[in-house]
Amino acid sequence: MSVKLQKFVKATLLLTVLSLVLAACGSKTAQDGANSLEKIKKAGTIRIGLMGTYAPYNFLNEKHEVDGFDADVAKEVAKRLGVKVEFITGEFSGLIEGLQKDKYDALVSQVTITDDRKKTMDFSTPYVKNAVNVIVKSDNTAIKSIDDFKGKKIGVGLGTNDEKYLRDVVMPKVGNFEIATYNDVITSLKDLNVGRIDATINNVFAIKPLIEKNHFTVKAVGEPIKEDFAGIAIRKNNPELLDAINKALDEMKTDGTFKEIFHKWFDVDPNI
Repeated sequence: MSVKLQKFVKATLLLTVLSLVLAACGSKTAQDGANSLEKIKKAGTIRIGLMGTYAPYNFLNEKHEVDGFDADVAKEVAKRLGVKVEFITGEFSGLIEGLQKDKYDALVSQVTITDDRKKTMDFSTPYVKNAVNVIVKSDNTAIKSIDDFKGKKIGVGLGTNDEKYLRDVVMPKVGNFEIATYNDVITSLKDLNVGRIDATINNVFAIKPLIEKNHFTVKAVGEPIKEDFAGIAIRKNNPELLDAINKALDEMKTDGTFKEIFHKWFDVDPNI
């Protein structure tokens, strides 16, 4: 066999092997995505990641069980998928990474739908709209809106969309201020209550029960600074699972179940 022919044969074999490897990888990716719902149904359980520290959305009740609006939504979706739900709690800053590493099948933890997050995960149709307000001590008259944040110390949840909003939108607009990050809402409110921070931003639904339970002397000021939509987050390229979750949410809204859950936790009609 000539040298040229040997080189040609080797090149041909190399291309064949490479094609087979790429085809196998593509097949595995497609199979993994297509079978996510099937795997969940086979296991009989869907693993839901949430904070467990964000009442009334998700928290541990007196029986140390995961409870709240998000928990009830997740339970009902799981029921309509024909499986049980397993709640796995963790700090919000680690939930998205945990989803990518297959620690969870889905996140139901007030994960705000953003264009950046859509690049790395898929979202269900929104299931709640949250208005975010500036929160200050009751005797604070210096801060009436985000325009007064310059030179102040502002608390916010670590890794949240609100943190990104402060850094990317508010600070360039109003000037530099210090950002203090927290892994849970209760600690930020405690610090606000004793004056360690000047303000925080959060949605009123979330902080109302904490304020009432702990008798914090804080208040919301001004109009909502923004409105966010939260959805159920899953890993990308899982169309069957996404369709099943969206179908469950649609059915819940149609048959009145979603309205019942919303009234249970917020005492108002659904805002979406």
